[in-house]
Amino acid sequence: MMVQLKVNGELRSADCPPETTLLKFLREHLNLTGAKLGCDVGDCGTCTVIVDGESVNSCLMLAARAAGHDVTTIEGLANSQQLHPIQQAFEEHGALQCGFCGPGMIMSAKDLLDKNPEPSVLEIRDALSGNLCRCTGYTKIIEAIIDAGQAMSEENTPA
Repeated sequence: MMVQLKVNGELRSADCPPETTLLKFLREHLNLTGAKLGCDVGDCGTCTVIVDGESVNSCLMLAARAAGHDVTTIEGLANSQQLHPIQQAFEEHGALQCGFCGPGMIMSAKDLLDKNPEPSVLEIRDALSGNLCRCTGYTKIIEAIIDAGQAMSEENTPA
């Protein structure tokens, strides 16, 4: 079946079997490999992308279900000149070690900060509850998200 959706602001389409997950569609049909396959049951969050402004586990969503919708992946955050403020904050804080969980963590953080640019630590923990990291404690991740929210708020404040 032909699946067409908007990915990172660009209309994309590909032919795939009806049982293809959004994760597999992004990785294998569109060559967007930032979202990772971890548990394949929606527990780890490594496959997190944003669909119509809501973070989703792309391993649990069929590509056909995403047809006609707006999908943002980790590849859609930065431009060729600079990182997104969330990516920059994660880098500055050394918030990731192996990086496998990073794209999912960053996408969950983006979803949160788009809705609430000044979240409490409790709100951040809640937003990340579907994302697992086995390498770090979450302290640096939480600090990075707080700083990213402040940076994003400053960018949107009129001078």
